Amino acid sequence: MPDVYCGPAPAPETLFLAWNFDPLALALCAAILGVHAMYGRRNGQRGDRRGGRSMAIAGTGVLALLFLSPLCALTVSLFSARVAHHALLIGVVAPLLALASREVRFPAPSLPLSALTGLNALLLWFWHVPQVYEVAIVGTLPYWTMQLSLLGAAFALWRAALAPAAHPGSAIFALLATMVQMGMLGALLTFARSPLYVPHLGTTRAFGLSPLADQQLAGLIMWVPASLPYLVAALLLLSAQLAPASSRRVR
Repeated sequence: MPDVYCGPAPAPETLFLAWNFDPLALALCAAILGVHAMYGRRNGQRGDRRGGRSMAIAGTGVLALLFLSPLCALTVSLFSARVAHHALLIGVVAPLLALASREVRFPAPSLPLSALTGLNALLLWFWHVPQVYEVAIVGTLPYWTMQLSLLGAAFALWRAALAPAAHPGSAIFALLATMVQMGMLGALLTFARSPLYVPHLGTTRAFGLSPLADQQLAGLIMWVPASLPYLVAALLLLSAQLAPASSRRVR
């Protein structure tokens, strides 16, 4: 395997030593906290600032876990770890940062939810095309292009869907549509008859998995756990609409 962003494929016994203190990842975490602190203090009410700060810290903490912890190195060995990494990026980090940003007013208008839903699907499928994936994990520029495009598109979708002014029906449809297309990609990976990702053909057996079993595990992660945040959010939005008008709270 050529040199990849997160370093060489680790052995199980050395995995927990494979921390990655990359300046770009550290700068990204610092930038998120700095932007939120600056704009949140300027625009938010005191209660909103506290809640937004907690969400920003939580989202940045998970982001640091993804890019600085041994999980980054594990994604070099296991495609299933890479899929889990992406699932946490778009399904945990993105909504946390979106909730943290509700007090921040961006000058640029957001795309319609339908366009954001399509963009998220396009990017998710594009970066998991085997030939594209092989290029994306090699080198700093393609790697961060993949990660930031996935995070940015997911952040925009979650922010639009969770916005207080969002149409509930459109938000629910966007979240469920995203969940369905992720499930389709997961099913494709799960039921493929041969391993599709060349970079992992020689890196999985140290962890007790064949390349095909690793890919099937990745598909199951994409199919079920990765879809859960979208399903839960859609159900919460639906329950808020079905609740009696007197008991509804502003989202």
